[in-house]
Amino acid sequence: MNDTVQLPVDVNTIRGLIPHRYPFLLVDKIVDLDIAAKRIVGVKNVTFNEPFFQGHFPTQPIMPGVLIIEALAQAGGVLTQLSLGRDAQSKLFYMVKVDNARFSKQVVPGDVLELHVQIKRVIRNMAVYYGEAKVDGEIVACAEVLCAGTRE
Repeated sequence: MNDTVQLPVDVNTIRGLIPHRYPFLLVDKIVDLDIAAKRIVGVKNVTFNEPFFQGHFPTQPIMPGVLIIEALAQAGGVLTQLSLGRDAQSKLFYMVKVDNARFSKQVVPGDVLELHVQIKRVIRNMAVYYGEAKVDGEIVACAEVLCAGTRE
């Protein structure tokens, strides 16, 4: 349930909402959005072609946990942009703090990473997000992330 956003939101629209680019754009599309409930579901298709798999690890490719957290934060940034609209435009959001990060299963090539993110609270130019990353409906990672916005 969303107000005016046509789902799914594709990567070209996402690129207009957050500044991240290859190889660091970690949200491929948005499949669910509830602006009133301040929650979003994004998708990251994990493929063997990801540049980080060259070194993490050559014989057993595993998506780095910090990049899963980054993907959750990026989905939170998309949520902020879509929910605040023009008020959020022209802001950069920086990750300030990560709390209670947990990793319960490895993410490997072929996985479809679902990014479930909700805004817990907004304090001036900062937002606290809670995110869960899921593969096949099972939580593989979760964290609370604090991001601060600044004018470019």
